[in-house]
Amino acid sequence: MKIEDPRVPENFDELARLLAAIHDPELMASFLRCLLTPAETADIASRWALVKALEKKVPQREIARDLGLSLCKITRGSRELKKPDSGFSRALALLRPDTPGG
Repeated sequence: MKIEDPRVPENFDELARLLAAIHDPELMASFLRCLLTPAETADIASRWALVKALEKKVPQREIARDLGLSLCKITRGSRELKKPDSGFSRALALLRPDTPGG
């Protein structure tokens, strides 16, 4: 599918609903490993590591060196994290033990 394919939003939204419905971490990991190639799995894992490092205020150049990511990708992540009501910030809050749902 191309980005402009009208089926992209429909399938993406359905996938988001499915992911939200899976409450079993083992099933979620298994599903994601079936869905993604090993390279895509590593890419997503590095992007999540990037978001966590940005939240900890690790300098961008250090993140680039540590994770082997481009500064462009890190800058994009930083911009997304700074947005009001950012999905990244809201997701990170779920991991905090002092946050409802975390």
